[in-house]
Amino acid sequence: MAFDIPSSARLVFQGDSITAAGRDTDDDRSLGHGYVAAVAETLIATGSAPDVLNRGISGHRAADLRARWDRDAVQLKPDVLSVLVGINDTWRRYDSQDPTSTADYERDYRALLLPFRDGGTRLVLIEPFLVPVRPEQWEWRADLDPRIQVVRRLAAEFDAQLLAADGLLNQAAREAGDPTAIADDGVHLTALGHARLAAEWTRLVRVG
Repeated sequence: MAFDIPSSARLVFQGDSITAAGRDTDDDRSLGHGYVAAVAETLIATGSAPDVLNRGISGHRAADLRARWDRDAVQLKPDVLSVLVGINDTWRRYDSQDPTSTADYERDYRALLLPFRDGGTRLVLIEPFLVPVRPEQWEWRADLDPRIQVVRRLAAEFDAQLLAADGLLNQAAREAGDPTAIADDGVHLTALGHARLAAEWTRLVRVG
């Protein structure tokens, strides 16, 4: 069920390169060119005037978010906090032999949410996702799928909106007839992929 927030609400988006989407990290108002910017455009078009902040940073894992969390989330006092993190925790296992255990991922992710348990901030947790474009990427599911389950459990624990992005985007890839239409490398979204993610986000959060 969607939740309603005031039109002037502060929305903070946190995550890795999928959220950052090329934003200028030297400009606190830069939204990048991905789903965050699309969400902002949609809300403005409906007459809302939310304060939208993008604090995604390329390459970050859950532990990296935790290290900068007070400055880039807690101190911003968001009315809505949206989090998408986890694919780099999986990816580094396969390209750098630098794994993050599921237990450590869950510990760090929970630590991100604890400051907002009773503070009036509404939470949107976006599942990490993978749209395999190469046969070997199917092997990543063994590492990623348990992380998706972590996010689902935390969404229930913290009464957050759950954006089930993994199924959403894989279905979009099937509809498009080509996974690269959604994520050109299986991870980083195309314009169509960002649009699908933004549309689902704005379905879950009504601003006005």
